[in-house]
Amino acid sequence: MQTEEKQGIIMVVIAYVFWGFMPIYWKLLDHVSSDEILSGRVIWSFIFTLLLVIVGRNFKQLMMDLKELWGNQKDFWSLVIASYLITGNWFTYIYAVNAGYIVQTSLGYYINPLLSVVLGIVFFKEKLSKAQQLAVVIAAAGVLILTISYGEIPWIAFTLAITFALYGLIKKSLKINASRGLTIETFFVLPVALIYFGYLVATDKAMFFSSDLSTVILLILTGVATAVPLIFFAKGTKTMPLYMSGFIQYIAPTIMLLVGIFMYDEQFSKIEFLSFSFIWCALILFTISKIVEVRKNR
Repeated sequence: MQTEEKQGIIMVVIAYVFWGFMPIYWKLLDHVSSDEILSGRVIWSFIFTLLLVIVGRNFKQLMMDLKELWGNQKDFWSLVIASYLITGNWFTYIYAVNAGYIVQTSLGYYINPLLSVVLGIVFFKEKLSKAQQLAVVIAAAGVLILTISYGEIPWIAFTLAITFALYGLIKKSLKINASRGLTIETFFVLPVALIYFGYLVATDKAMFFSSDLSTVILLILTGVATAVPLIFFAKGTKTMPLYMSGFIQYIAPTIMLLVGIFMYDEQFSKIEFLSFSFIWCALILFTISKIVEVRKNR
């Protein structure tokens, strides 16, 4: 394996490990409302990524990116939609973690890759092997078991999976640098975030101005916590083999699951274990079939 490939794999692993332990970060802010955390996350992510762009002397390129996007209205509005999809994903995730649903967030990110496959079939006419079709059916059975046992649809898991899969679908058709792309995405949501944060300040509901120093620092660092793993991920995926991501992407939801069960004592019943086992089997089958497919093509 080449040095660049190894470095790429290490970067992507670091990104997924970071995302896996993120619930601990949000739990430190569970005394702050999810909507304030979200508005702050958008504002500070924009500031941090803009600073990265300026320090990297890419501000002119950022302006060119915006000009090119505006020149292609389809791409422009697609990125606007993607921006609000990922913002909705962020809000759902923060709310779920602080409300004690970390296990369900892990389910969402386990379902997401398989949902992305379904979207690939629908929008890009991608074809699945029989093994991959079976994997999708097994995963669906696992989700169905969980839904029946809950007595209701696990809406947190589905919201996370659907918003992130649709975000990925849109981003797949757009070619833009990771840090500049995140700057533009947060810029699109920034006006709404500023207006809402202004409302919180005006009604004396903003914890940012009435909390201790550690809370203020944690709220400011949400921008760093958002951008750093994304940049690691974007840089790493450029040099690592594509099939490797099949294994690596399950690091994050696995860590989330373990954090939820062992650190925050969330329930993980026999039925949930059975359901997750179906999904784990489906993911293993799907990933192995993908690796076999890639090697055959080579």
